[in-house]
Amino acid sequence: MLRRVHITEIELGMFIHKMEGSWFKHPFWNRRFLLTNPAHLELLLASDIETVIIDTDQGLDTRRLSERAEVGVQTQTQTQTQMQKGAAPLAAVVPPPRTVSRYQPKPPVRTLLRPSERQPCAVPPATIVQVREFGRARKVIGEANKVISQVFVQARLGKALNVADISNVVDEVYASVQRNLYAFNGLLRCQQDSEYVYRHSLSVSALMVALARQLKLGPVQMREAGMAGLLMDVGVGQMEVDLGAIGGDYRHLAPSLVQSHVLLGHAFLKAAGDIPPSVVDTCLRHHERLDGTGYPYGLGAEAIELLPRMGMVCDLYDNLVTGGDNRAGLDPAVALRHLAEMGDAIDQEVLRALVTTLGVYPIGAFVELASGRLAMVVAEDDGDTALPVVRAFWSLAQGRSIKAETIALSQCFGADSIVGAADLEGLDLPPLGQLRQRLIEATRRELAV
Repeated sequence: MLRRVHITEIELGMFIHKMEGSWFKHPFWNRRFLLTNPAHLELLLASDIETVIIDTDQGLDTRRLSERAEVGVQTQTQTQTQMQKGAAPLAAVVPPPRTVSRYQPKPPVRTLLRPSERQPCAVPPATIVQVREFGRARKVIGEANKVISQVFVQARLGKALNVADISNVVDEVYASVQRNLYAFNGLLRCQQDSEYVYRHSLSVSALMVALARQLKLGPVQMREAGMAGLLMDVGVGQMEVDLGAIGGDYRHLAPSLVQSHVLLGHAFLKAAGDIPPSVVDTCLRHHERLDGTGYPYGLGAEAIELLPRMGMVCDLYDNLVTGGDNRAGLDPAVALRHLAEMGDAIDQEVLRALVTTLGVYPIGAFVELASGRLAMVVAEDDGDTALPVVRAFWSLAQGRSIKAETIALSQCFGADSIVGAADLEGLDLPPLGQLRQRLIEATRRELAV
């Protein structure tokens, strides 16, 4: 049963179904969660929210006093269990309630078996759960692309930005990243079915959310990071050009016109009035460089805050792996090395956090295996990102494609391993975008049983 209660009646053990009021008035990502953390209760009481809707079927009612002690014990046990499993504590995420709701799916449980108890290199259950997220992420990406395209049309027509639409997209991106850190952006890396500017905005938004999580930023900053990634190129929609004629990739335009998008976007977001200042600032400064070589103002490191620093790294990374200007995109692992070579132009600490976030070999990276096969990374291993799950598809010895095999390198016990990034030059392969999409879809079909 849903009940509306005043903020002063909120206590631990209640299931928050909805926080009434503006999206910016509360400090939480999840709008529905079981309230078990005293710190979260303090944040809620200190917010500008006056009333909330609680679900008494999934948590305590104000009248069910006798159950509070029981819930307190069980939720404390659940919290300890999650910490033992390595779950990262975030200010807006709580352990699942006793009766798991459709809003809080059970977290994957890694099953560790002795080598004699299973097939070597077999895909563990945690990876199967991760790959299943590709299906949910695809739906989010499809809906988000519609909203993003509308935002760019609004910018072109000079209409006011609908912040509620943007906040919903950011919430969905965050929820997907939270369910699985790698699936959402990995799937975007392997999709080629939307205009560059929309796919880029969504990809950078997901990267920003994941990076903010890695940097252990607060829930409000994480939300703003996701929104900044989504909106930092909104000025492209105000440029007097036909993006459709150039495949939606504004980077094909003259440099002076390309550079104007940050000023146009900054003015557009500032006029909206209810966009967080840090998001507006990131739109303006994500093409600056810490050594003063960026645009539009050539600012130095002392004038660039954390969110724009994150924006410049995520934007550069996605541009490198996407390609453009008649050049093919770099392999994700190679792109990370390229960014490291930029030295003081970008924040190397932020870059190291991105590497930790994506893994040494991100989803979509092509690698060479010690067994003489080429493979693509299709999932990450939470315990060791240097030992991802790969899908082998090519034999170097035979010089031809082979029957694809999904291999969990962390479960191989040395039977196979990555020796480095793959060199695909001269091989009889389809375009890499098509190859990535084909491999990721085949893996999803194989494991999403």
